[in-house]
Amino acid sequence: MPAVLIIDDERSIRFALREILEYENFKVDEAANGAEGLKLAAKENYDLILCDIKMPVMDGTEVLPKLLELHPDVPVVMISGHGTIETAVEAIKKGAFDYISKPLDLNRLLVTVRNAMDKGSLITETKVLKRKVSKTREMIGNSASIMKIKEMIARVAPTDARILITGSNGTGKELVARWVHEMSNRSNAPLIEVNCAAIPSELIESELFGHEKGAFTSAIKQRLGKFEQADNGTLFLDEIGDMSLSAQAKVLRCLQENKITRVGGEKEITVNVRIIAATNKDLRKEIENNNFREDLYHRLSVILIHVPSLNERREDIPLLCTYFIKEICEDYRMPVKEFSADALKEMQGIDWTGNIRELRNVVERLVILCDKKITAKDVQQYGVRN
Repeated sequence: MPAVLIIDDERSIRFALREILEYENFKVDEAANGAEGLKLAAKENYDLILCDIKMPVMDGTEVLPKLLELHPDVPVVMISGHGTIETAVEAIKKGAFDYISKPLDLNRLLVTVRNAMDKGSLITETKVLKRKVSKTREMIGNSASIMKIKEMIARVAPTDARILITGSNGTGKELVARWVHEMSNRSNAPLIEVNCAAIPSELIESELFGHEKGAFTSAIKQRLGKFEQADNGTLFLDEIGDMSLSAQAKVLRCLQENKITRVGGEKEITVNVRIIAATNKDLRKEIENNNFREDLYHRLSVILIHVPSLNERREDIPLLCTYFIKEICEDYRMPVKEFSADALKEMQGIDWTGNIRELRNVVERLVILCDKKITAKDVQQYGVRN
C-alpha cells in the first residue's frame, strides 16, 4: 500500500485529504507543522509528500529542501491557500513536483497524486534497470584493506598495466575489475568478461580467439573471439587458474605480440586489449604442480591486487548490510527495512565462508521473511546455516 505524508497546520485540510487518499487505498500519516513532518519523514519511507506552504514553526519553503535532502526521489506536492504564479514557480524551482491551490479541487488533486506516484515508480525502475545494465556496484567499506584497494585502483586504472586480482570466491574480484575499467582511459570501449572455469577446455581457444567458418564440425560461420570483441577495451579473464595449458600458451603469445590467430585461420590479427585476470587459486602452487605457466603468471601480475575475505574485514559488515537492504527493498518496491544494533553485531559474528555473495543472499532472505525491524533473533533464525 503506497504511503503518503500530509504536512498542514489546518486540521480540516488534513482530514479532507486523509479521507480522499484512504478511499484511494493510500496509507496516510499527518503532521501539523513542518518540524513534525520532518521527524516523520526521517523515520518513515513515503511514496508521496503533500506539504502546505504557510505554516507556523517552519514554513513550507523551508521544509521542502530538507525533505528533498532526506528523500531526493520522493515527489513533494506543495499546497497553499495564498497561491500566486510566483509562489508556484518558486516551489517548482526548489524541487517540488507540483503545486496545488486551496480550496482543493478533487480531480486536480487526484491527477497530481497519480502523476507524482507514476514519476516515483519510474525513478525507482530506472535506478534498478541502470544498476542491472551497468553491473557496476559501489565498493562499500571503510576498512584499511578496502581503502588500500580503492587507492590502488585510482593509481593503476589510468595506465594499461596488466592486473592480477586474487581472493576467495564471492569477495568481489569482478567488482574490482569493473572499477578499474570504469576509471580507465578505455571506459568508453567494452569490458568483455570470460569465465575460464565455465568453458570446456576444448572450446576455450575458440571462445578467446574466435574461429573461421569450417574450422571444426559446428563452425558454420566465422566468429569473433573475446580478444577481438574487447579491442581498444578491457578483457577480464576470470578464474584464469582453470585455463588449459594449451590456451595459456596462446594467451601468452598474444600478450607478447598483441596479435591473435583465429582457430582454423592463418591471418594474424592485431588487437589492442588491456588484460585483467582473476583467480581464487594460489597460482604459485599451480606453477609448482605444472598446472600454470610461470611465464604467463609474470606477464599477468604486473599489478597484484588481493581482495580480502569478509571475515578479514568484519568492520565493513554494518555498511554492507545497510547498502544491501536498501538496494533489495528498492528492487522489491517495499519500504526500507533496517537492522537493529544487536542484529548487526550478530551478522558480524557469522563465519562468512561465501563472503559478500553469501552476505547479500542472507540480507535478501531477512528482507523477505522478517518485519520492518530485523532483530538478532531473526538473524539467528534465518541468517545462519543449520
